[in-house]
Amino acid sequence: MDSFDEELQPKEPLEEGFETEGFETTSRIDTEDLAADFGLPVEGELTPGAEEAGDGRAWYVVHCYSGYENKVRHNLEQRIESMGMKDKIFDVVVPTEEEIEVKEGKRRTVERRVFPGYILVNMILSEESWYVVRNTPGVTGFVGMGNTPTPLRPEEVAQIIKRMEAEAPRIKVTFKSGERVRIVDGPFNDFRGTVSEIDMERAKVRVMVNFFGRETPVELDFLQVEKA
Repeated sequence: MDSFDEELQPKEPLEEGFETEGFETTSRIDTEDLAADFGLPVEGELTPGAEEAGDGRAWYVVHCYSGYENKVRHNLEQRIESMGMKDKIFDVVVPTEEEIEVKEGKRRTVERRVFPGYILVNMILSEESWYVVRNTPGVTGFVGMGNTPTPLRPEEVAQIIKRMEAEAPRIKVTFKSGERVRIVDGPFNDFRGTVSEIDMERAKVRVMVNFFGRETPVELDFLQVEKA
């Protein structure tokens, strides 16, 4: 067992007489707050997969130490295998998406975690499955309403999947309105100016550039500028 596992071993045993009301959660968050934090829709009734399977499986959000999402997923997958829980816990996902960033005038595509500090687990919630997930090294709790882990709604899951499967990478915006930026592409290459407006839907930014002694607005793509 490495130092990470030793440090993150559960300190409190599961109490006997398990009931849904006794679930321990890290965050007392209702699903509307969760959806707002993640930028997801709020409406929904059934979790995708549950209706087809008819066995009560659903996707749950599990909080873990930020930066250790992949390690926690690996730990949980090992516990599922060793404890024979494949019939209760079906999938563990760290939502990621591709993102383009511009650094020192160069573009590069990186994989970014959509929700740092969270992983998604598709499972049938029971005493045994809750115990396996909650006592996995690195897991700090379920996210839910009050004391009860709350499954994601279908629209929430669909939106996450859509972000993960997007064909075009997202563009990382490192600047904000009022900041100085440098233009790295196009006819105004190497000019510097001040951001006056950012249009996230069109992936455009308007920069005020000093051109022939006067401030001139120039509309550019996000990838054409970087922080000065």
